[in-house]
Amino acid sequence: MAALTEAGTSKFARIKEGDLDAQVHYNDAGTGETVVMMHGSGPGASGWSNFHRNIDTFVEAGYRVILLDSPGWNKSDPIVVTRGARSEINARALKGLLDVLDIDRVHILGNSMGGVNALSFALNYPERLARMVIMGGGGVGPSLFQPMPLEGIKLLFGAYKNPTMESLRRMLDVFVFDPSTITEELIQGRFANMMARRDHLENFVKSLEVNPNQFPDLSGRLPEISAPTLVTWGRDDRFVPLDNGLRMIWGLRDAQFHVFNRCGHWAQWEHAQAFNRLVIDFLKH
Repeated sequence: MAALTEAGTSKFARIKEGDLDAQVHYNDAGTGETVVMMHGSGPGASGWSNFHRNIDTFVEAGYRVILLDSPGWNKSDPIVVTRGARSEINARALKGLLDVLDIDRVHILGNSMGGVNALSFALNYPERLARMVIMGGGGVGPSLFQPMPLEGIKLLFGAYKNPTMESLRRMLDVFVFDPSTITEELIQGRFANMMARRDHLENFVKSLEVNPNQFPDLSGRLPEISAPTLVTWGRDDRFVPLDNGLRMIWGLRDAQFHVFNRCGHWAQWEHAQAFNRLVIDFLKH
C-alpha cells in the first residue's frame, strides 16, 4: 500500500451540534471499524502532526482512521471559548462529525488535550464509544507529587504568547525524551502551522484570559465510564504528570495502564511501532 498523505486524506465537514456551528477539518483513510485520533493542545498541533506515524499501520490493520482537528486548530474554524469547557466543545464537535459521516460507534485515541476530549465524549455520548485509549491525558486534576503547571505547560503557554521559532524549539525540546529525534522537517512544519493561523494562537490566549478552567477536573466522574480503556504514559512526561494516569485507572471501571520508559509526552510518536502493536491488540481483543 502506498503511504498515505495529508493532502490525499484531507476533508472538511460542516457540523451543527448544540450551540456549535462550525466547519471542521479532518483526515479520513481506510475502511472498517472507525478509530478517531484526537490531537493535543500545543500551538501548531493538528491530527496529522500528532498521528502521522500511526495512521498507515492502523489502516493496514483494517481500520478506518479519522484525524479530527478540533475547533481552533489547524484548518478548522476559529473559536474563542468564553464559557464552559473546551473539552466539552471538542467532544461535541466529534459527535457532530460522526453524525455527518453517519458513523454510529467509534474507538477514540486521545493524546493530551485529546485525552480530556475522549473522557468528555465518554461521559456525554457513552452509546457512541466502543473503546478508548488515552496517552498523557489531562482532565483529572493536579499532580499529587509535582508542582503545577509542569515545565512543558509553561513552555507551551510561552509559545502561544510569543510564537517564534525559538519558543517552539524550547517547547519541543521537552516534548520528547530525546530531543535529537525531533526532525527539522517536523519543526518547520509545526512552525508553518503556527504562523499560518495566528488567529488560533490569539484566540487560545483570549479564551484562557476570560475562562481559565477550560479543562475541568473529571476525576469524580470517571466511575461513570464503562468503556474498556487503555491508559498509556511516558515515564518522562514533562507536560502531564504520570500520577494522572494512576488516578485514571483508579477511577475508570475497566482500565489498564502501560508506561513507556525513555518516553516523554508523545508515546504514539516516540515509540510508534510498540504503541501501534499495543493499541491494535487492545482494540481487537
